[in-house]
Amino acid sequence: MNVLVTGGAGYVGSHVSKALACAGLAPVVFDNLSMGHRWAVKWGPLVEGDLADSQSISRAIRQHNIDAVMHLAASAYVGESMTDPRKYFENNTRNTMNLLGSMLDHGVKYIVFSSTCATYGNPTSIPMGESHPQQPVNPYGDSKYFVERMLEWYSQAYSIQYVALRYFNAAGADPDGEIGEVHDPETHLVPLVIEAAQGKRKHLGVFGSDYPTPDGTAVRDYIHVKDLGTAHVLAVKYLQSGGYSMALNLGTGIGHSVLDVVQSVERISGRRVPVVQEPRRPGDPPILVADARKAKEVLDWSPQHSDMDMIVDTAWRWSVQNAAIREE
Repeated sequence: MNVLVTGGAGYVGSHVSKALACAGLAPVVFDNLSMGHRWAVKWGPLVEGDLADSQSISRAIRQHNIDAVMHLAASAYVGESMTDPRKYFENNTRNTMNLLGSMLDHGVKYIVFSSTCATYGNPTSIPMGESHPQQPVNPYGDSKYFVERMLEWYSQAYSIQYVALRYFNAAGADPDGEIGEVHDPETHLVPLVIEAAQGKRKHLGVFGSDYPTPDGTAVRDYIHVKDLGTAHVLAVKYLQSGGYSMALNLGTGIGHSVLDVVQSVERISGRRVPVVQEPRRPGDPPILVADARKAKEVLDWSPQHSDMDMIVDTAWRWSVQNAAIREE
């Protein structure tokens, strides 16, 4: 199976591409390299293109005889989405319409969509299952929610089959050290804590120490990026075997506080992490934890690498081994 991986030069996309190749499938990366990295494309050809250009999508599908799509290309900064919603609805929603149109034009019927727990908005119950109300509280979550709604209608009208994977907090790096997380700016907690431990930043700002959690800091569900890659492979095989369209949570069902992550980095690195308490950020819920039992039932998927110390160990080794990496 030839699989078009939009955003395949990015953090999660590159791990998905490796997982596809390791499973005997053929990833074809489609990326404009605005956020992704050329060096992260190691398991198939790179097609430099933009989802805003329908012709370039159609050309890639036709030239590479694409059978299925993994759609990960998106803008993904919640804060930025609040100040520039136009960018998010153009990149995440309108451009997905271009992709779906090209799929229809060329008879591609299977798509695995990178969605997010941000489609749920503020939790009304913990853990959050797929039936939790979807009431996004920022343009990023809304842009992804709109795509899920489009997929439902396209599935009914055009028989496109989809799995929307609602990630919780992606973290970690390839255990083999071949790829990992490189963002500018970096906003994810694990690499921020690592940078503070390495002295690359003066301290880690902890936003909120008075939440109703065991240590007062916010709790999140962290899922290793390798486990995410495995889930994508299982999802596309499920669709190919005649599976029904649906949305699935990807998480561990276990919450870790900000200070849990700090302590894990200190254990793995043997270094102290300087911490400065700062006020809560508006809109940050105290706890976000997944109910991912449906993914186990449907895909026979369960996290294998998402112990917090394992996440941190792979991220730390990636950071140390690849400190000199520069974009080509």
